[in-house]
Amino acid sequence: MKILALDSSGLVASVAILDENQVIAEYTVNYKKTHSQTLLPMVDEIVTMTGQDLSDLAAIAVAAGPGSFTGLRIGSATAKGLGLALEKPLVSVPTLEGLAYNLYGTDRLVCPMMDARRQQVYTGLYTWQRGETDPASSMDDHPEFCIVRPQTACPVEEILTACIEEAGRTGRSLILLGDGVPVYEDLIRQRLDQAGVPYSLAPSHMNRQRAGSVGVRALALLAEGKEETAAAHAPIYLRKSQAERELEKKRSRGSET
Repeated sequence: MKILALDSSGLVASVAILDENQVIAEYTVNYKKTHSQTLLPMVDEIVTMTGQDLSDLAAIAVAAGPGSFTGLRIGSATAKGLGLALEKPLVSVPTLEGLAYNLYGTDRLVCPMMDARRQQVYTGLYTWQRGETDPASSMDDHPEFCIVRPQTACPVEEILTACIEEAGRTGRSLILLGDGVPVYEDLIRQRLDQAGVPYSLAPSHMNRQRAGSVGVRALALLAEGKEETAAAHAPIYLRKSQAERELEKKRSRGSET
């Protein structure tokens, strides 16, 4: 079962082709170009380099949000267009779950953070649970993905409080990743150090979006029957865009005069 996976939900643009056993190709760019310039050429490049036939795909996976409004629209439009042209289903992968899958199988609490500005982040809290009969189970086992706190938009302080409470309750250490971490790193370190919570920040090869991780999460969702038609797909927005907020302010001021 082969999947094409796309992620343009943040600053990173990433494309991958994978099957159930391996990532066949992955192309990730995090450098100064808009996703409208990069995403489709990246798809074309990995298809050409690997000689894949897109008609063999089982589905197209896309990081569906939350994230950058423009980036989400570009990713969703690309996935919808390919899905309609190829007559393939889409798998909508929540962006924060895709990010968490960069750290698949860890026994630590995983807290991805994307900068949502105004002292807020898109975030969630996740971990993996192994069977109780054998906590030190082998790499061949499949740990269960656990959503401790579903993805949301909230103040940084709120998610840090949730992390501290969950770490205290479970005794698990914490690992943080995503483009929101460097933005709020001083606050993160201050709060977690004060609380005495063991934590680390994910290293550079796994601290940003990767389409390979989106694809692996999509395979799990496909196994649960969670797919949709290309026509039905829509991005996941947790907040209104800045343009919508400004329009509401103008209308509100107009109604007061």
